[in-house]
Amino acid sequence: MTGTTSPPAHATTDLRPGPLAKSLPDAAGDVTVGEFLATGPRLSAFGTPLLVLTGSALRENAEHMAAWCAERGVGLAPHGKTTMAPALWDLQLRAGAWGITLATPSQVKVGLESGLRRIMLANALVDPHGVAMVARARDADTELEVLSWADSVETVAAMERALPMRPTRPLTVLVELGAPGGRTGARSRAEAEAVAAAIVASPALALGGVSGYEGALAHDASPAALDAVRRYLGEMAALHRSLRYETDEVVVTAGGSAYFDDVADVLGPLADDRTQVLLRSGAYLVHDDGFYRGISPFSRGASTPFRSAMHAWARVVSRPEPGLALLDAGKRDVPFDEGLPEPQLLADSLGAPATSLTGEITAVNDQHAFLRTEDPIRVGQVVRLGLSHPCTAFDKWRWIPVVESTEEADPVVVDLVRTYF
Repeated sequence: MTGTTSPPAHATTDLRPGPLAKSLPDAAGDVTVGEFLATGPRLSAFGTPLLVLTGSALRENAEHMAAWCAERGVGLAPHGKTTMAPALWDLQLRAGAWGITLATPSQVKVGLESGLRRIMLANALVDPHGVAMVARARDADTELEVLSWADSVETVAAMERALPMRPTRPLTVLVELGAPGGRTGARSRAEAEAVAAAIVASPALALGGVSGYEGALAHDASPAALDAVRRYLGEMAALHRSLRYETDEVVVTAGGSAYFDDVADVLGPLADDRTQVLLRSGAYLVHDDGFYRGISPFSRGASTPFRSAMHAWARVVSRPEPGLALLDAGKRDVPFDEGLPEPQLLADSLGAPATSLTGEITAVNDQHAFLRTEDPIRVGQVVRLGLSHPCTAFDKWRWIPVVESTEEADPVVVDLVRTYF
């Protein structure tokens, strides 16, 4: 795509993690990933703190979501910013995803380097370098699609100013509808229709659909929250019906990982031979033991729940007083913005047999977690932590080991996932 000869970003086999990769064993430092994995490394070879993925859960979640979408006639453009891991994007694409959603021009660059064929930028594309990058890539590849959003006439004007020259193919833009108190997006249908008219009037741009994000309007599954989500989605549907598009394929897109069932219910009927209704759920693949476990439609009875595919292991480094243990995982290692980690298992060492652990993480510092527990626990043991919010778990790690199952003792590490934050 860019004229380089380097392998795609998801082809990690020939990459070298290097000797400074966090928590990877010394044996991984001077060899390629493929050479390291060929030795059959065990989890016990790694250091703590450590984020670990479960391959079987990743595949089950990907297949489950793909089947659910297919049954309802909606497509899936999962949000890649959750993991920024091209190997996991590839898993989602192989499960049938339409393409990958991204959030910034730098993320789009990773997507282009990874060989993505369809990218949705769920944001306004006004950075001049980003606009030029997308225009060049689409001019060089007639099969490549990069969709972006606009929520104001000013956005349209900024895109036009940023173009170094008129692209061979007009850039496809979706008009974004928001709501008062929400995030981005035109605050009314009338404003959105004016944005759509500005896109149509631009010879450099083409109106290709309607976009929005219902998750900005609610943060729980209460009746009031679900009502606000559905009313907003109804406004998106009405906006779509009012517009005349310029592209062969029209995209109507909404849906994070909390209310995608409502999106499929309200917007799904808009799908036809020309119109794709795309969900952008990102967290479903990894899921969690916190926020999404509680709010996911599948956890609320819409289907079989997803499985958490991520856990952290942390070591007990201090027992300064009765009932308190300090672990070696903190804000630099585990997410804390959507709830603190939960202690689940205790083992003498990584890979050793584990037993259940009761207690609570009450706080995290930069490099420590405060575990309150009355269970017998000693310095040097390790604790498995359930995590909340994969987006802010992955951004703390560049290399993440994958095991096939968490049930076996000292499992073989079958892959190393590379992230690009």
